[in-house]
Amino acid sequence: MNSAKVDDTITVAHQIDPADVDAIRAAGFKAVINNRPDGEAPDQPAGDEIRKAAEAAGLAYHALPVGRDGIGPDTLAGFREAMEAAGGPVFAFCRTGTRSINLWALSQAGSRDAGEMVRLAADAGYDLSGLKPTLDRLAEAG
Repeated sequence: MNSAKVDDTITVAHQIDPADVDAIRAAGFKAVINNRPDGEAPDQPAGDEIRKAAEAAGLAYHALPVGRDGIGPDTLAGFREAMEAAGGPVFAFCRTGTRSINLWALSQAGSRDAGEMVRLAADAGYDLSGLKPTLDRLAEAG
């Protein structure tokens, strides 16, 4: 399982398998967010399989897929709500973690400093520098 801790609230990861869920729970995570649409790749497990494994492990599970249409307001609001409701660290995944970390940053715009989020993402191996102007605008819009 390829994952990167961003901070104490979120870790982002590449695609996971249902068999990974017990290790995710054992690591202290409270929720799993799936940002990958079903059927994106033939070797990808169905989201429902991961949901069942998460629920069996006592984890909250949220399917918030980001496909070709990009990140919409409902997905962004759902991500923010899932983070707030988790009551502890969240494990978010997609194919490479990029959609998940973008959703995290956008969902936190206005409540966290954009520069800090870009730095945390860089420390986790993701370049969000191109997203910083958008994060700044969202923060200004309040």
